[in-house]
Amino acid sequence: MSGIPHDHYEPKSKGAKWIESRLPIIGLLYDTLMIPTPKNLNWMWIWGIVLTFCLALQIVTGIILVMHYTPHVDLAFASVEHIMRNVNGGAMIRYLHMNGASLFFFAVYIHIFRGLYYGSYKAPREITWIVGMIIYLLMMATGFMGYVLPWGQMSFWGATVITGLFGAIPFVGEALQTFLLGGPAVDNATLNRFFSLHYLLPFVIAALVVIHIWAFHTTGNNNPTGVDVRRGSKEEAKKDTLPFWPYFVIKDLFALSLILVIFFAVVGFMPNYLGHPDNYIEANALATPAHIVPEWYFLPFYAILRAFTSEVWVVIFASWITGGIIDAKFFGVLAMFAAIIVMALVPWLDTSRVRSGRYRPMFKWWFALLIVDFIALMWLGAMPAEEPYATFSLIASAYWFGYFLIILPILGVIEKPTTPPATIEEDFEAHYGKPAEPAE
Repeated sequence: MSGIPHDHYEPKSKGAKWIESRLPIIGLLYDTLMIPTPKNLNWMWIWGIVLTFCLALQIVTGIILVMHYTPHVDLAFASVEHIMRNVNGGAMIRYLHMNGASLFFFAVYIHIFRGLYYGSYKAPREITWIVGMIIYLLMMATGFMGYVLPWGQMSFWGATVITGLFGAIPFVGEALQTFLLGGPAVDNATLNRFFSLHYLLPFVIAALVVIHIWAFHTTGNNNPTGVDVRRGSKEEAKKDTLPFWPYFVIKDLFALSLILVIFFAVVGFMPNYLGHPDNYIEANALATPAHIVPEWYFLPFYAILRAFTSEVWVVIFASWITGGIIDAKFFGVLAMFAAIIVMALVPWLDTSRVRSGRYRPMFKWWFALLIVDFIALMWLGAMPAEEPYATFSLIASAYWFGYFLIILPILGVIEKPTTPPATIEEDFEAHYGKPAEPAE
């Protein structure tokens, strides 16, 4: 499975040999668990198991909720209330599903920013990164469709606003919007479409997760130094690595247990903290909420969407150069999707020869500012579309694009990185000291 030299599974018994010759599932599991892993991985590498747990939690709780949910505009809201009030453990299952989505996105954002800092997107891991970004996009689609299903006020009006964005696409927008909605407006056909896709997409995500894991098992895992595992021989590789089981499995499970303590505390004591109270009011097409906001994990890109108004010079220029085809609404849609696309293109935008940000002094400051910028966009997305928030959103959006399209390419040329260690073993010993020699 991995390009790193290591011991592979060899069946001993006749039964094991018979199975392995016909379906090498045991060997596959063995190679997955015993895969050589860089031994200098720090605590930022624990989010993979958190994401795996979240995916499993969402699928299991989602299947249980589907048994009691009715995807019809006249019954959806009541069926959710039925789950909360009458189904045994229904409230807990729903709160686990709701807050599980928040934990899922919290973990994926840390996972992405860890990859951006340590250069996990650089060769030969570009495809691993691209697959990860596709998973993220599908997560966003699944999360949005799931938010519509309770059929509360925020569900209905969120669906109206977001699907309305597709209508801004020139020439095909109206037809595309009608196709998504199943009619001229958000109605029963929309709810059925979103319900079907919300149920289906997690299984597509699960399949892509397998490909994602397979990809980095093929190229080898990145590590804080960005230095590759030595591949000359098994002996050299073993100096840089440890088997995934038991060392990293135990470490990951310990970290997961601590995170789950916090997660279950939120589910048990403040399950609606991250939600919106208007979503406990049944959807009403005749009553628009005062302030329509998406879930917190969409807020940074929602802020970018709203930042580019008709008064912004770049929007005015785009409208003039295209003869009015690109208006402010369509430009905002393009900006929102472009904000994600630039992250996917970072393997080719980062020109530095050094992989890890640990050895890039100038990069550290710009990256820290990117994290602040992302948090600021999240806050601004929850604010009203008025001054001074509109100006702040525009500045924060400009930095987001400027970081990926201008700063990263220039830094690779002008920055003088420090020298990384020659091997992973050297980095490990610098932090933890040399292992004791065995007694004679």
